[in-house]
Amino acid sequence: MHMADALLSPPVGAVMLAAGAAAIGVSVKKTGSGGLDEKKIPMMGVMGAFVFAGQMINFTIPGTGSSGHIGGGVLLAAVLGPFPAFITLASVLLIQCLFFADGGLLAYGCNVINMAAASCLLAFPFIYKPIAAKKLNKKTITLASILAVVIGLQLGAFGVVLETLVSGVTELPFGTFVLLMQPIHLAIGLVEGIVTAAVLCFVYGVRPELLEAEVSGSKGKGVRIGAVIAVFALLSAFAAGGLSIFASSNPDGLEWAMEKTAGTAELEREGPVFRAAAETVEKTALLPGYALKNGAGSGGETALAGIAGSLITVILAGGAGLLIHRARKRKASV
Repeated sequence: MHMADALLSPPVGAVMLAAGAAAIGVSVKKTGSGGLDEKKIPMMGVMGAFVFAGQMINFTIPGTGSSGHIGGGVLLAAVLGPFPAFITLASVLLIQCLFFADGGLLAYGCNVINMAAASCLLAFPFIYKPIAAKKLNKKTITLASILAVVIGLQLGAFGVVLETLVSGVTELPFGTFVLLMQPIHLAIGLVEGIVTAAVLCFVYGVRPELLEAEVSGSKGKGVRIGAVIAVFALLSAFAAGGLSIFASSNPDGLEWAMEKTAGTAELEREGPVFRAAAETVEKTALLPGYALKNGAGSGGETALAGIAGSLITVILAGGAGLLIHRARKRKASV
């Protein structure tokens, strides 16, 4: 559901960039004031890499000609907490934009709000947490995961429709576009919800106290997470370097809805803002479209992009957690 720049007007893009930046700022402050456990820092990097790899694996939605991939927000929030999860997912989206030209630079704020804020800051605390907090077990984890993911994705999909409407994208009339966006993302959300539930049930079986800490609001200090980090690091490498090669080639939910509505998934926009954004991404994207520049887009290139992106995510998301932790320690020592 990564939006391209052509789906927005410059004013709407600017407002959403400001909103995304504000949400990141608040999350950094909340994460710091909440006393980010030092053990959670590597978790931010590894879980971010896992979500990055997972987003590369598009799964087919039967009978539609469309595909989808996990968003990962609820999964991250259940393990890391909502604010560290938001920072982690915002890092993933930034890497996808700048290094892989996946999602526009002008649209980065929209993607942060639609994909990260809707799941981490709304669906998790208001849907997942109340359900799981009543009695945390695999049944409540499954129910909470599916409902939170579905509702979070519905909010994000509706956000896309509203943003194109306000931007005056006449090729995507509201009535038709919303009637296609919501049902296809309902189907995608159901699949992602099941995947999220399966992953969280695994974590619960290995380290239940890790999920209990986020549901109860405790800091989770003393939780042994070395084995969890190792497992997710291996899963990230396997997904990014192996499973990503077999991802569905069908258009994702947003592209599918655009094709059904406008007859194309690639709208064109002219103007200095769009050119500047495109030129910036062209310079920074080392592997545009998850392939080598002027490459053949082979499975090997996809695997390379997956591994590279996962490693960059570990550095950026983990580095963000480390900086927040150190800043808090310095402030406390003053």
